[in-house]
Amino acid sequence: MTDRPAVPPSRSLRFVATAYRVQTRINEALSMRARRRGWTTAALGYPSYAARGRARVRGRLLLAPAGTDPNARLDVPGWRRLLTLEQPHGEIDISLGNTRVRTRADEAGLIDLTIPVELPPGQISALLHVDGRPPVPVPVHVASPDATRGVVCDIDDTVWITGIRHPLRAAWRTFAGNGSTRRPVDGMAALLARLVEDSPHAPVIYLSNGPWNLAGSITDFLDRHGFPAGALLMTDWGISPRAWFRSGKAHKRGSLERLAEELPSVDWVLIGDDGEHDPEIYRDFARAHPQQVAAIALRSVAPIGTATPETVERVDSIPLFHAGDGTALAEKLVRSGLLPGHRVHDSTTNEWSGHRDRR
Repeated sequence: MTDRPAVPPSRSLRFVATAYRVQTRINEALSMRARRRGWTTAALGYPSYAARGRARVRGRLLLAPAGTDPNARLDVPGWRRLLTLEQPHGEIDISLGNTRVRTRADEAGLIDLTIPVELPPGQISALLHVDGRPPVPVPVHVASPDATRGVVCDIDDTVWITGIRHPLRAAWRTFAGNGSTRRPVDGMAALLARLVEDSPHAPVIYLSNGPWNLAGSITDFLDRHGFPAGALLMTDWGISPRAWFRSGKAHKRGSLERLAEELPSVDWVLIGDDGEHDPEIYRDFARAHPQQVAAIALRSVAPIGTATPETVERVDSIPLFHAGDGTALAEKLVRSGLLPGHRVHDSTTNEWSGHRDRR
């Protein structure tokens, strides 16, 4: 067999790679200047999760003025949260329980470490150790080994109102607003709380295409509005070596696949909205893992001035509900038997019962 010559990268890929190298050099120059002014490495901790003897700890290394705590930046506009100097490839110690591990951040300063450790169900803190600074606690939500119910929930237009269908309005809310100025989707906090109230230490995962820079604001918002505590799985905005923008669909698909592998006994209720890609991603996941999806609940993001559709359909045997807010979705889940309440014996209930019988 003859060797074929390698196909040269396209002009657009070469342009992206060049832009990435330029951005990297600019960040390196800014970091050197910041260090000369006394800035030092600091750590941010992101809500993480653990199950079945393994804990996934998330965080980020960045530069910050000595004596300041970047974790304390809560009610600042979104655009200011994006103005950070990440510390790529920095080393850090992480301790959890009786285990202490040294790891290295990636090229964006992100930490994503899986630690083999047995932990009791509930919330526990890992610690990020950076030289010259106090340890930074990271909440780790440990799922019960008996958990059979879990929730995956989107953020934008599901937890809080963003208005993705209106790009200018969404940009203003994202970049000019903060956690205290955002408005929750009606009934969504109560819906999530009811889904796990009978399942102590059930896994709750907030899965978003938003940038990690907004994690602190989102965590504060969730707590302020009574959402159940859980892990955050977000992404990184900016140029990568091969693309101008990172794929949000790939991020969500990959996160769901990992959850299916790490928590094989959990039935997930997948909650999102129909404004972007959640319907496609959730349907595909349900078809690939029908034994691990209990239901799909989508908030209908209807254009202003139009009626919000409320429908029930199925993905094979799995019920998929559309409604305008968390309260309306909860009513449909009660009728299906997924939430405590008066069960109505109609076609929706029969569909759900059939799904359970086939599992």
